[in-house]
This record gives sequence, C-alpha cells and structure tokens, in this order.
Amino acid sequence: MTAVQHDVLDTDGDTGVDRVRVAIVGAGFAGLGMAIRLRQAGHHDFTVFERAAEVGGTWRDNSYPGAAVDVRSHLYSYSFAPNPDWTQVLAGQAELWDYIRRVSRENGVMDHVRLETEVLSGAWDEQAQRWRLQTSRGEVEAQFVVSAMGPLSRPSVPDLPGLGTFAGHVFHSGRWDHEHDLTGKRVGVIGTGSSAAQFIPEIQPEVAHLTVFQRTPHWTFPRLNRRITDRERALYHRFPALQRLVRARQYWYHELVLGSAVQNPLVTETVSKLRLRRQVKDPELRRKLTPGYRMGCKRIVINDTFLPALTKPNVDLVTDPIARITPTGVLTADGTEHLLDTIVLGTGFQVMPVADPLRGRAGDTLTERWAERRAAHLGTSVHGFPNYFMLVGPNTATGHTSILLYAEPQIEYVLQALEHADRHGIGSFEVRQSAQDAYNVGIQERLATTVWTTGGCDSWYLNERDGTSVLWPGFTWSFRKALRRFDHENYEMTRTPRPHA
Repeated sequence: MTAVQHDVLDTDGDTGVDRVRVAIVGAGFAGLGMAIRLRQAGHHDFTVFERAAEVGGTWRDNSYPGAAVDVRSHLYSYSFAPNPDWTQVLAGQAELWDYIRRVSRENGVMDHVRLETEVLSGAWDEQAQRWRLQTSRGEVEAQFVVSAMGPLSRPSVPDLPGLGTFAGHVFHSGRWDHEHDLTGKRVGVIGTGSSAAQFIPEIQPEVAHLTVFQRTPHWTFPRLNRRITDRERALYHRFPALQRLVRARQYWYHELVLGSAVQNPLVTETVSKLRLRRQVKDPELRRKLTPGYRMGCKRIVINDTFLPALTKPNVDLVTDPIARITPTGVLTADGTEHLLDTIVLGTGFQVMPVADPLRGRAGDTLTERWAERRAAHLGTSVHGFPNYFMLVGPNTATGHTSILLYAEPQIEYVLQALEHADRHGIGSFEVRQSAQDAYNVGIQERLATTVWTTGGCDSWYLNERDGTSVLWPGFTWSFRKALRRFDHENYEMTRTPRPHA
C-alpha cells in the first residue's frame, strides 16, 4: 500500500513551504483515527506524517511471535468502524495491522498520509500564528498540530554493562529479527512483562535452552481467548446491533472485572494466587513468581501460557540481578555466567514524550518541560503550545481496558475545537496555565490513594519522584464525561485578522 506523496499539501510557490491546516504526527491507531474522523466531519485540509514506510504504529512494529492484544477485539477497534470479521476474541498482531490498513483505505485517509516523512523539529511562529515544522522531506507550515506518536513507541534498551561486547545476536522484542533462527539456540530473555509473556511460550519449544532473567514478578490474569466462529461472524454482518451488544458486554467486563482489579485488588489477587499454584507445582519456582506488591501496581499480564512455559525442562528462571553482559553470555550477581547464543530484550518502551520534537512559545520541548512530571489539560493540550493537541497524553493511559476508549474522546474534543475556531474566526488558542494547573491538582489528588502509587512497586507508571502522570484515576466513562465538550472558556484565543478592504 502506497500513500500519495504529492498534492496533499498546498505549496507556497515563492518559498517552497508546504501548507496544511492540520498536521497529524504519527499513523498508528490514534493518528489514523483522528484522520478518519476529520474526513467524516468534512475536513479535508490535513496531512498525516509517518516516519516509517507503512502505517500501523504498535501493530506494525511489534511482530514478535505471539504478539496479540490483551483487550477483547470488538473493544480494541474504532467505535465508528466496527469489524465483524475478527477471528479471535483477542486478535493477533497481523489481524490488527490488517484492520488498521483496511479501515484507513476504506475511509480515504491514505491519500493524506506522507510515509517515510519524519517530523524532525518544529517551532511556533507567533507572528504568523502557525507551526513551522521541519520534516525529513522539507518544511511544512500548519495551523494546528495533533501529536499522535504514541506514549510507548520507542524501545527501551537497558543500560547493561558490556551489552555491546556480546559476541552473539541481540535484538529488542519491539524490533523482532525474523531472519534470525532461534532453533537449537541458547537464548536469554531479559524481562518478563507483557511482551515477554507472549513470546516466551512461542519460542520455548524451538530453542535448546531458554534462560529468563526476571527483575520483578508480575501478577497474571486469565486471557480466555477463543476463535470466533463463522456463524458468529455471519450474524455480526447480518445484525450489526448484535456486534454492538457484544462490544457493550466486553466493555463492562473490562470496566467492572479488570477495572476492579486495579481499584480493589483483593479478590483478583486471590484468583491469581490460586492460578499460580495450579500452573506452577514447584514451590521454589512459585516463590520466585509471587509478586510482593499489590495487584495493578504494575501492568497486569493477561496470559494463559506464560507460567506453564516457565515450568518446562529447558527453561530456567533467574532472579539474581544482572552484573554485566559478557562476550559469551550474562554474568549475574551470584557469580554465575549464563552462556548464550542470543539475547532478546523484552524490556519495554520509553515513556512519552521522548519522540516529540516541537518547541513551544518559550522555546522548550515537552521533554525538557516535563523532566520531573508530565502535565497537560485533559491530557490533550499544553500551556505554551498554542494550536497543539496530544492524543494519549499525560494521565490518559489505562491499566484495564482499551486505550481507544481514551483516544476517541480526545479525537472528538479536537474536532470540537476546530469547529469552534471555524465558527468564531479563531486563529489560535492556548489553554490557560491556571486551568491546566487546577486540572492536574485534581488528578493527582485522586491518584494519591490508588494502587498505582500506594501498591509498593516500581513501574513505568510512576514519575521520577512521585505519583503517576501516565494513568487516568478512574473508569472510562468519567474520562469521556470530562472531554464531552470543548471548554473554550479555559483557553486564551486570538482571532484571525480580517483582510484589509
């Protein structure tokens, strides 16, 4: 699939600068969802900038064996683009990626996508009331910027002494090397989070020996996946209301069952411990796999095959800290060298906004501004960054359900902002510092008593010093309510100058 690389932008013939009203940075689920809703609402002057050669974001990049969503498929899809053809209750990577590309084609947004075009930097031009973006294909001028780069889009490579000296093969699970054959190899996996829990059971049968290095054990919860029958899919095609009913049931399962796991984890901890006892018979191994913190404090691993895989004869679980990487393997703090042919880093991703290159009114990037704590108004707009919106920004992530239930209200909020600008002749708007501060004080007060901040664990949810600027402190309906309308009274606005007669 090839996106049109010309005539989607107006070009100023005198300066050679491309002009567009809305620049969307990133072509994953959020960015393409924004593009689809813009077209559906009658807006056509927008461009999606994607640094990769294909759209798809997470589901393009994470192609490791066993990669799949841990949220029910009907829920992990756009509400405005249901898919009656899901083949599994929890879809795999290939099916999700196909869905994203198909929906983009059917809604005509691919003609608005510039592939292999990275936004390298950007600055707000106060006089022109525009963003000036420097891309890998030239300069672009945009009235509005929507950042949809994803909070977990860049692999996190641990700073392990000696990693560069390893004579074997090393790669990150988020950039799986499919050309490298693991058959008969001695493989080490560093990390036991959600990605590792999916690929470990897939590679275990084919490797000679698998050494899994665990820093912290994870709580697990049943995945309960199954194939969706041909009859079910036929019914969804014939009766779309039935699929909406199934989606609603899945919504309440995630809100009430999994949501309760992070709000009140006592019952789900008991279920998880009983499950661990049933799947892992060896007391010593079970001890290593038993978390010492409250369930939900770290991301829950939704998986049915991970724990059984660790009990196989060709698998060792190592909990001693890694001292350093040697040319032939991994040396742990107890003095043991684990000889390996391949190391797979299942070490997760850097948390936003490391990829955001834009500089606001004061000349600082969000990375610089948010060195200690990330803060935005409604997780969507930032003081000092006029005409800028962020999808899946601070405190919009979820520990229990589909991230699209947070991204879609943000998309609708941005649409309302654009329509407000059209109706009232607004050239630019910027959220007031007072409104942003008040919002974030309320968020942090609500988060102070949650399991994420009081559960006794160290996770990527947490800020460097205190609290979390990643997660939303409640259920999805409260987030949707908070963004139900564009609160223009919380913004400073500048009207578009009228042309001289």
